[in-house]
Amino acid sequence: MQLAHVTATYAPHNTGTGNVARYNALELVHRGHEVHVFTVCEPGVPSEETLDGVHVHRLRPWMRYGNAALIPTLYRALHPSVSDSAAPGRTVQPRFDLVHLHMPFYGGCEAVYALKRLHDIPLVITHHQDVTLSGPTSIISAIHDRLIGRALMRTADRACFTSLDYARASRFAGLLTAGKLRAAELPNGVDPERFTPGPRPTDLVRRIGLEGQIVVLFVGVLDQAHGFKGVPLLLRALARIDRQDMALVVVGEGDMRPVYAGLARELGLGDHVHFAGFVPDDRLPDYYRLADVTVLPSTTMGEAFGLVLVESLASGTPVIASNLPGVRTVVAPDKDGILVPPGDIDQLAQQLVQMAVMPEERRCAMGLAGRRKVTARYAWTNIGADLTALYEVVLAEHRPAQASSQIPVKARI
Repeated sequence: MQLAHVTATYAPHNTGTGNVARYNALELVHRGHEVHVFTVCEPGVPSEETLDGVHVHRLRPWMRYGNAALIPTLYRALHPSVSDSAAPGRTVQPRFDLVHLHMPFYGGCEAVYALKRLHDIPLVITHHQDVTLSGPTSIISAIHDRLIGRALMRTADRACFTSLDYARASRFAGLLTAGKLRAAELPNGVDPERFTPGPRPTDLVRRIGLEGQIVVLFVGVLDQAHGFKGVPLLLRALARIDRQDMALVVVGEGDMRPVYAGLARELGLGDHVHFAGFVPDDRLPDYYRLADVTVLPSTTMGEAFGLVLVESLASGTPVIASNLPGVRTVVAPDKDGILVPPGDIDQLAQQLVQMAVMPEERRCAMGLAGRRKVTARYAWTNIGADLTALYEVVLAEHRPAQASSQIPVKARI
């Protein structure tokens, strides 16, 4: 198959959506398919390159706001034959067998919608998360989702969600309930060969100064767009715990890092919070091995799954996470982690203490149970097989329609 993936972010810039798109593409390449990724150009990164067998096309936007980017050239890049479609007797041949759109992508999804409506391209969408904003941007986002987002989801051959639990609570739940959405469950994944249990990295322990400490880990982007990750909540919960042997390590970078560091100082946490900044992919597994528990204290539907949860469990480290739709499907309470009510600082503090006083053997058993689960259910190889099977079903559904639509343009007019 010749496949196109459209995503707002992609390697080398690591975000949840970009990472998922990357591993989807890699698994498809490993299965012998030709994969092209269309994303937004970034400073210092080539506009065209091949990464691990994936052809990456970074297009220049007319305007950009955060991850939203208006890319008028995307339409022709996905379907270049449209420029010749007016020639008499010419047949409009699609460039790709199937297009896979990763939402949200404001400014990019419009071109995909136009292609679907005009050429009925086989289209699969992954809705990674609801966008949760505040102020005027929240109004724009809501209008866009109602007009373009809902239309896209209705016309897609399949709309994938990380879990049907999340789908039933998402902005598009009404379409699902009304039977206007062809939904499929496609969770995010993990590489269990890269994220593995192991001893604490002594170099990190010494460098950060964590000897004899219960280590709590947070991994996430520290910018305004990811404010739903709940870092202030975690800091306030830690401040309510009267223990000198508990330390928080925060992995991630963004414009909110100074704000969070200032809050940690205001709360008197001092040396108990360590901001590690950006950590390269090849070092990230060491941080999960460093931790006694990984925490995902997200507060809104902006969190749909939690890649950090499966990465942590694959590393043999138990988790504490908010009891949110989608997120709660990843955690087996009291078996490999703990769920807490979103936004409940007291409950989060209590569960952190419970994890701290838990015998080390029990914590290890929870982590290993989690690894067994994610290896069987969330390995990228399994996700890749499911995605390939989904594509084959969609293409099989399209073949009769495509056969009748492959006629000269002049004859159609």
